[in-house]
Amino acid sequence: MTQMAAETVGVLVRDARTDKGWTQGELATHLGTSQSAVARMEQGKQNLSLKMIQRMETLLEANLFSVGATSKNAVTHLRVHGGRELSGSVDVNTSKNAGVALLCASLLNRGTTTLRRLARIEEVNRIVELLTSIGVECTWLKDNDLQIRRPAVLDLAAMDIAAAKRTRSVIMLLGPLLDEEDTYRIPYAGGCDLGTRTVEPHMQALREFGLGVIAHDGFYQVQAPVSDTEDRTFVLTERGDTVTENAIMAAAHREGTTVIRNASPNYMVQDLCFYLQALGVTVEGVGSTTLTIKGKSRIDMDIEYAPSEDPIEAMSLITAGIVTKSKVTVKRVPIEFMEIELKVLEQMGFRYLKSAEYMARNGKTRLVDITTLPSELRAAPDKIHPMPFPGLNIDNLPFFAVIASCAQGTTLIHDWVYEGRAIYLTELNRLGAGVRLLDPHRIDIKGPTAWRAAEIGCPPALRPAACILLAMLAAKGTSELRNIYVIERGYEDLAERLNTIGAEIEYFQD
Repeated sequence: MTQMAAETVGVLVRDARTDKGWTQGELATHLGTSQSAVARMEQGKQNLSLKMIQRMETLLEANLFSVGATSKNAVTHLRVHGGRELSGSVDVNTSKNAGVALLCASLLNRGTTTLRRLARIEEVNRIVELLTSIGVECTWLKDNDLQIRRPAVLDLAAMDIAAAKRTRSVIMLLGPLLDEEDTYRIPYAGGCDLGTRTVEPHMQALREFGLGVIAHDGFYQVQAPVSDTEDRTFVLTERGDTVTENAIMAAAHREGTTVIRNASPNYMVQDLCFYLQALGVTVEGVGSTTLTIKGKSRIDMDIEYAPSEDPIEAMSLITAGIVTKSKVTVKRVPIEFMEIELKVLEQMGFRYLKSAEYMARNGKTRLVDITTLPSELRAAPDKIHPMPFPGLNIDNLPFFAVIASCAQGTTLIHDWVYEGRAIYLTELNRLGAGVRLLDPHRIDIKGPTAWRAAEIGCPPALRPAACILLAMLAAKGTSELRNIYVIERGYEDLAERLNTIGAEIEYFQD
C-alpha cells in the first residue's frame, strides 16, 4: 500500500470509527490489537493488509478502500515471492481443534466462560455465528479472548444454517445439547472435502445415552433422551477425536458415572477434559484411552480457561524453516504431541535445537522452543503413516510430503485415515515436486526437488492447502495460491506471521 493510500484509508477508518461511536481503544479491542496501533493506522503510518482492511470493514460496517465494495463476496488469494531465507522467531497460536471443542462445551455452563487467546480463525467464527444464532452472547475482548454467556433457554430453531454448512464441527453440538429440547434439528456437517466421513461413530456413542437421531435431507432430526443418573460403560468403535469429545460432553451433564473405552487421548481432548475439571466435572484418566467421568446435572460457574498451543500449527511453522533451509525459532511448541514427528524428522537428517520445557497457560501442557537448522535431508527409512496419539498425528502427515520433496531418495506416505486426501498432495508437482499417486491413500515422493513458481488453486482440504503455501516459500520466483478460504478456516493470519520471519507474501483479490 502506498503512503497516500495508507493515509486515505486511515482517514476513512477514523471517520467510520467515529460514526460508530467507538474510541480507538474500543476498535483496538475488537481487532485484538493495541490502541497505539489503531492510532498509527488512522495516521497512515502503518501498512494495512487486505485482510486487516476487510476485518475493519466488517466491524465498522463501512467501505474503506477500492476493494471495499466487493470484498465481502470477493475471493482472496495469496501472492508468494519465494526463494527467500527465513529468520527470527514466531509463536505457535492456541489450538484450533481445542478452541472449537471448548466453544461447544461452553453450552454446558450456565455461568460465563472466558476463553483466553482463542484462535481467531474461520472455523471458530462459524461456531461463534452458530452459537450467536441460538441466543448465546459471544463478546470478543482484547488479545482474542472470547466471553461466552448462554441464555437460560436456547433457540435451536433459529440456528444459522449457512454457517453450519461451512463447518464440520456442527456435529459436536449433539453432545452438549443432548437433552436441551425434546426434539430438535441440526444441519449436516460441512468443512473440508476429505472423502466419505461417516458420522456413525458419533451416533453410536450418543445412543449409549439414549439419544435418537434420524438423518433427513440436509439435517439430523434429534430425539432427546430422558434424563437419568445411570452408570454406563461403553467402547467407541473409532478412536476419533471429535467422537470422544462428543461422548465426553454428553457424559459431563449426566450425574451417573460414565466409562468410555478406546477414547482418544489427543491434545484437543485433553484440553476439553481440563476445562470440564475446572467446572467441577470429575474426569479421570486424562491422556489415556479409558476415561471415567462423573458429570453434573447443572453447571453454573464463571470460569476462565486458556487452551494450549496447536501442534499442527507448530508442525507447519517448523516445515517452513525446513523447506527454506532456514534458522527459525518456533516458540511454544507442545512437545508431548510432537515427539514422534521430531523423531521421524531426525531419522531424515533434520537438525534442530530444543529449549528446556515450560508450562502452557493452562498449567498442564508442556511446551518447548524449537530452532530449525539448515539440514541435508534423506528419505525416511520406512513408510510414514499416522497413528492415534501418541503416534504421528494424522493432521501432521501431509507436511511430510513437502519435507520428503526436499530429501534425497524416495519416501512412501500412507494416509490410511482419509480417502482421497493424498490426491491433493499431487498438486505439489506443479511446483516441481515428484509426487506419484499409488492409490487414494498412498503416495511416494522422489527428491530432492528443484522448486519452481506456479499458480495453483487452493485444494478443498486444509492441510494440503497449507503444504502448497509452504512449498511456494521455497520456489524462486512469484507464485499465486488462489482462493485461500480453506487455509483461513484453520490458521490465523498464517501469511502475515510467515512475513514476520522473512517471507514475502501478499493478499490480493481479482
